[in-house]
Amino acid sequence: MELDPRIPAGPIEQRWDNCKFDMKLVNPANKRKYHVIVVGTGLAGGAAAASLAELGYNVKCSCFQDSPRRAHSIAAQGGINAAKNYQNDGDSIYRLFYDTVKGGDFRARESNVYRLAQISVNIIDQAVAQGVPFAREYGGTLANRSFGGAQVSRTFYARGQTGQQLLLGAYQSLERQISLGKVDMHTRTEMLDLIVIDGRARGIVTRNLLTGATEVHIADAVIVGTGGYGNVFYLSTNAKGSNTTAIWRAHKRGALFANPCFTQIHPTCIPVSGDYQSKLTLMSESLRNDGRIWVPKKVGDTRSPQSIPEDERDYYLERAYPSFGNLVPRDVASRAAKRMCDEGRGVGPTGLGVYLDFSESIKRLGKAAVAERYGNLFEMYERIAGENPYEVPMRIYPAIHYTMGGLWVDYQLQSTIPGLFVLGEANFSDHGANRLGASALMQGLADGYFVIPYTIGNYLASTKLEKVSADHPAALAAKTEVTERVKKLLSIKGKRTVDSFHRELGKIIWDYCGMARNEKGLTEAIAKVRALKAEFWTNVNVLGSGEELNQSLEKAGRVADFIELGELMCIDARDRKESCGGHFREEYQTPEGEAQRDDENYAYAAAWEFAGEGKDPVLHKEPLTFEYVHPSQRSYK
Repeated sequence: MELDPRIPAGPIEQRWDNCKFDMKLVNPANKRKYHVIVVGTGLAGGAAAASLAELGYNVKCSCFQDSPRRAHSIAAQGGINAAKNYQNDGDSIYRLFYDTVKGGDFRARESNVYRLAQISVNIIDQAVAQGVPFAREYGGTLANRSFGGAQVSRTFYARGQTGQQLLLGAYQSLERQISLGKVDMHTRTEMLDLIVIDGRARGIVTRNLLTGATEVHIADAVIVGTGGYGNVFYLSTNAKGSNTTAIWRAHKRGALFANPCFTQIHPTCIPVSGDYQSKLTLMSESLRNDGRIWVPKKVGDTRSPQSIPEDERDYYLERAYPSFGNLVPRDVASRAAKRMCDEGRGVGPTGLGVYLDFSESIKRLGKAAVAERYGNLFEMYERIAGENPYEVPMRIYPAIHYTMGGLWVDYQLQSTIPGLFVLGEANFSDHGANRLGASALMQGLADGYFVIPYTIGNYLASTKLEKVSADHPAALAAKTEVTERVKKLLSIKGKRTVDSFHRELGKIIWDYCGMARNEKGLTEAIAKVRALKAEFWTNVNVLGSGEELNQSLEKAGRVADFIELGELMCIDARDRKESCGGHFREEYQTPEGEAQRDDENYAYAAAWEFAGEGKDPVLHKEPLTFEYVHPSQRSYK
């Protein structure tokens, strides 16, 4: 299979404009004839559904939550990047593009990243027009703060609730279209398969999570914006419901899955507290603006942080990376924290933690100013950790957060299945081996508001689509496969809970395919995951029936997909014989212990094809060319 990224010709700053001009258009009267399915209502899906309905398309939208406003985008805290240069501190579209390619350790497609930086300035205008209450300076202009991986202030924010406020903007736009009858909204509905007819995506099979009914939905194109797969690790910062099922089932229908092992470790998470914890909670990266990160200099120092004198503290990020200090990119900060803990200098009851200390900022700025910037985050920390961060330092440790891997898409966000478009975190396209902070919201909204309205129009105007109905043989076959899978899960009646399998899978993937990995460990992990899959399908105990609200059944289907994805992640990680971003192969490191890329052999996106049950996946490579940002050893010193 030849991967064609469909990158437009010409200078990089003109490519998106050229592409838009060259695309075919659907005239306003004809838009009413087309039906589009949107799966997911986060920033990418919600923005896409609202935008396409506003243009005149008939949109059918679904989410598994009880309301679109409960999408996981709501949990994003710290901000959204845009190259407005309001601070007059040297920012530009080109610098945001440069920082993003470098931050992703030169494993992203240049053209997509440049477009993202270009569109970023429009996103802020769109959000302000919707009433998103961004923080403002005294004179009324929008405020900016710094984030990791950048030496400029380009991050727009609404306290520590930026994702929530941006989602409410998209949600209100979506609700307007629902009330006008242009969006047919289906909540508590989970996509369980993709319908492919004559090689094109023409619909989905869903399960009504309240009644158990299996339904077929037909359309002219399908858009998937279902977020990332971080919950493959069981413990992550994702909402408990976040899963991989939509993109994994599309993968098994022919959509290539790109860079599955590229998962982001976020350095600023509340540490794990026990074996039966259900999820992790993030503390926004914005805290690293005013918090200083340190550990005791002495190994095994268990004194309280207040009783450790200043000269016995190691502010290790400031020491090792003086140019960026506490605002190094997430992968660098995460690996450094792990190194401190591996040396025996970690803090807290488990020794898996470092301090994030605000005492100096409180002295310098005053408690009121710190509370104004971060008050809700401090309150969240105190509720979870039982400690007041105004009085004692926070304890943080790296955790799984975002996933840079996802379904492969071309420049027009179309997967290898024509008619299937993938937006936001569900695709692989913009972040390489490590996402810079405050870029997830940017990508989701860029894809939904500003890219897909053009590219889906081009697809529809260029494609002759036969009329199909819900009783098409391919649709009925997909529906039958879904119902048979449900019956099989319910019939096993084994001895282990779904959660026990998920927890075991998460531990395997974290231990062998997490912050550090090696060939031997990954080979072991693949064997362990395959054994776990075999046991799952013979010994899982799914309670209840299929014709009712059944959360045990929901979880079982998602965990079965996570197990298969976990195997592919380990295969992908073993195949990539280099360290890049947060993906640290112990065999490949510099003398200083930094990640060592191999640009000669691995400057490509790895796109995996599903070859059938029990068969090894097939690797396809999209070479990455760098015309503007030439790969170099990353340095934040």
